Amino acid sequence: MMILTVTLNPALDRTLAVPNFEVDFRHRASSTVTLPGGKGVNVARVIKRLGQPVIATGFVGGRTGERVLAELGREDILCDFVRIEGETRTSTAVLDPAAGTSTEINEHGPQVAARELQLLCDKLHYLSKAAQLIVLAGSIPQGPEPNIYSVIIKKLRRAGATIFLDTYGEPLRLGLKAAPTIVFLNQVETETAIGHEIGTVAEYVAAARDLRRMGALSAVVHGRDLVVAQIKDDDDIITLAARPPQVEVVSTVGSGDSLLGGYAAACLDGKTAAECLRFGIGCAVANTLCYGAGLFVPEEAYHLAEQVEWLEPEEVLSAGL
Repeated sequence: MMILTVTLNPALDRTLAVPNFEVDFRHRASSTVTLPGGKGVNVARVIKRLGQPVIATGFVGGRTGERVLAELGREDILCDFVRIEGETRTSTAVLDPAAGTSTEINEHGPQVAARELQLLCDKLHYLSKAAQLIVLAGSIPQGPEPNIYSVIIKKLRRAGATIFLDTYGEPLRLGLKAAPTIVFLNQVETETAIGHEIGTVAEYVAAARDLRRMGALSAVVHGRDLVVAQIKDDDDIITLAARPPQVEVVSTVGSGDSLLGGYAAACLDGKTAAECLRFGIGCAVANTLCYGAGLFVPEEAYHLAEQVEWLEPEEVLSAGL
């Protein structure tokens, strides 16, 4: 069995390090990393680096799409994408290591025709038969309706698939209604979904609970200094809360994808929810030590996972459960 990642709107991601970045000035990047990207592609990279079997699928088109496929081939990531007439998008992240800031500029993505979408649905039906876990991650391109994730989840769940979801906005709201197995959201995505800001342990726990009430069977909410999960375990709900180890951050680009990828890889190995979350956090923190989503050293992820600080049960209970 393997993990299948689905990226409806992949990209060619460029990450530029620009010390002391300011608008209205000419700058030279001190370093540049160009990689195939989009959340699902980043997750596939993480899973591959961790030694687990993975296949990446989704839409690619044009010369940029050809480059995405070529680069994935160089990374030995198995892929089976649907070719479309539109051009795969390009995304740019400008990191200022002096100020610790990150600015992302993302294109909307290509137009996807109805027949191209049907080709992907047919491909998912075939590929899902060999997948133990299926990751649906990222934004949607132009063309498909906002309920596209909901439609896919319902079809895959009827076949008994385990579905991981990571998206935002209306596709998230509608996707949650289809009851994905687990949803992964960062703090900003969570705040948008539930309609208010969060920051304390109590607010994170309540937010995870709200996401389950919106339809997800389990939920992981992650911020820079806190990660909270509510995991469905038969008829029980397990609540986990942890603080990541503190490191000198180089870049946060792709850290949420690394958390999801690490969690999924550990899940495929049959680890417990707590072990999956701890390892996912280790991967997320390791990712902050380098430029490029998912390019961390696996050994560092294992080491950092051991430094994850669990909140005591009574501290979580006092947070308002």
